[in-house]
Amino acid sequence: MAALRMLWMGLVLLGLLGLPQTPAQGHDTVQPNFQQDKFLGRWYSTGLASNSNWFREKKAILYMCKTVVAPSTEGGLNLTSTFLRKNQCETKIMVLQPAGAPGHYTYSSPHWGSVHSVSVVETNYDEYALLFSRGTKGPGQDFRMATLYSRTQTLKDELKEKFTTFSKAQGLTEEDIVFLPQPDKCIQE
Repeated sequence: MAALRMLWMGLVLLGLLGLPQTPAQGHDTVQPNFQQDKFLGRWYSTGLASNSNWFREKKAILYMCKTVVAPSTEGGLNLTSTFLRKNQCETKIMVLQPAGAPGHYTYSSPHWGSVHSVSVVETNYDEYALLFSRGTKGPGQDFRMATLYSRTQTLKDELKEKFTTFSKAQGLTEEDIVFLPQPDKCIQE
């Protein structure tokens, strides 16, 4: 009985510490034989899914953004994203540091003061890429985000289905998923 009580307390503590109650499938997997040089160039963020409260509140007003991926001096990636915010074009740069297997990176969030794991889980390099990020945003705040990158602004239905299935496999729900509309400025070719 004491052993069962100790096991139960351990599980409760794990939940309080912010570890996921149900493990996300494939969160540490990366594209086999990932080729960073083929991943470089222009991508569009066409689909997002997240368990973040901020994302859930704002997803209805989010738009597609253009991201240019370039090599960083440290062997990682610079992601320069241009997006529409409050009717103005804004640009944000993220630096992904290599972390282990090719295709796996870390990102230090200056806003949240935390480190996020970012993996290129699947890509064919010339059409789409599925990325998965995870980390914490504070005590007990598990953060997960799936991103669908596309080389074009128009998505095929098969890619939408692939992204929905991928997002759900990461423990995200249908309500957590959004396919982003094209803005009328900021991302034109």
